[in-house]
Amino acid sequence: MVQTPTRYITQAAFEQLCLEHPTQMFERTAQGELVNVSPVGGEGSSQEADLITDVMIWNRQTKLGKVFSSQGAFRLPFGSTRAADVAWVRQERWEALTSDQRIGFPPICPDFVIELRSQSMANGEVRPQSLPELRAKMAEYLASGLRLGWLINPHDRQVEIYRAGQAVQVVSMPIRLSGEAVLPGFELQV
Repeated sequence: MVQTPTRYITQAAFEQLCLEHPTQMFERTAQGELVNVSPVGGEGSSQEADLITDVMIWNRQTKLGKVFSSQGAFRLPFGSTRAADVAWVRQERWEALTSDQRIGFPPICPDFVIELRSQSMANGEVRPQSLPELRAKMAEYLASGLRLGWLINPHDRQVEIYRAGQAVQVVSMPIRLSGEAVLPGFELQV
């Protein structure tokens, strides 16, 4: 497989690139590396939609925050711009942003994220997303203020639970996950 050289990009150039290519999905690491995000297949997309729906139903009942899909990226404090498969921000933190900040890439780290290790199309082949890359992304979220995150890995039948100030906990599927104090009363059967 041919690897393309890593492209480094400033935040301003990244935002301009996103404006110029609205049908493509990009992320930017804290080191300024440009990440081309490949679309996921049908199973992954369906699973992602189920996750968003579950969090959305809980949020509509509690009215505690805002839910975001994988199409919404956040400008994190350490310089990356990342989009989780599911993200949630507490209402008071969201409301503290200006309307201009809410329109662009909000300069805020979500309180909660879910990353789903899906099958993606890359270089003409279907394969699971890179686990080291997903773990690095979760570490960026934690360093930026994430309170709770789940990396769901159907390929290996595991969930990695990320909590602020704690070691990563790895649990086997099936499992019922708790939103703990971050999403009070939320549970997800995986």
